Amino acid sequence: MASTQKSLALMQLMRLDRPIGIYLLMWPTLWSLFLSSEGAPPLNILLIFLAGVVVMRSAGCVINDYADRNVDGQVERTSQRPLAIGTVSSREALILFGCLITVALVLVLLLNWQTIALSVGALILAASYPFMKRYTHYPQVVLGAAYGWAIPMAAMAITETVPLWAWLLFLANVCWTIAYDTYYAMVDRDDDLKVGIKSTAIAFGRYDLLIISLLQLMTLCILGWVFSINNLNHYAYLGLVGAFIGFAIILWKARGRDKTALFNGFLNNHYIGAIIWLGIVVGLL
Repeated sequence: MASTQKSLALMQLMRLDRPIGIYLLMWPTLWSLFLSSEGAPPLNILLIFLAGVVVMRSAGCVINDYADRNVDGQVERTSQRPLAIGTVSSREALILFGCLITVALVLVLLLNWQTIALSVGALILAASYPFMKRYTHYPQVVLGAAYGWAIPMAAMAITETVPLWAWLLFLANVCWTIAYDTYYAMVDRDDDLKVGIKSTAIAFGRYDLLIISLLQLMTLCILGWVFSINNLNHYAYLGLVGAFIGFAIILWKARGRDKTALFNGFLNNHYIGAIIWLGIVVGLL
């Protein structure tokens, strides 16, 4: 019984019971894999990257909760996390993080040496992001870079180079991530102010929704540029239209800054990532 409870606690620490982060990391990875391979990524590379998405997102959650172990108990939404209530110790969390990073290393070693070299950036970003919220009001920028680093890695794994469009796709993902994670941060803004955690939600203040909308427009414009560079057919742009409509609906529902609407806005960005991916797939036909 004790081992079962510990296993459940470790799964909760990795947020495997809440896969939204996996989805939000997966879609940009698939964007890059399909664009790099003209719609037909090699199965082995596809499986390696999908496994890497799960492993690195899990590792990111573990190190995030380790960094926040002394403040999560003071924030309503995070007060029942495993480290906050003591079902997992700090030592166990660090051991789990090390194991996950080891698995990620094994996965990346199956790729070419150029991608292995790029993976160092992924590790640095994943490990540093949780601590950024103590030093800057823009930790979401680092999160966007961490969530988007699979984009140049995927391009490198398939083409052995990182073309301009891949860096533009990376930039689009950073803008998108800042936007949806600001929704997330707005839910905790009052508690974060009390415990001294910084975020874009605090930095943007009363202009939060305006800046989110501008970031979303930037995302769509850069994606349109990427589509043009890759000569996608006109059906691809229907994905951007769908994403625009999705952004508008989320923004409208969040206009009153109700916490449930804000959190749902964060969650529903998963569907926008899927719509954009479908647009890429159709655009490559």
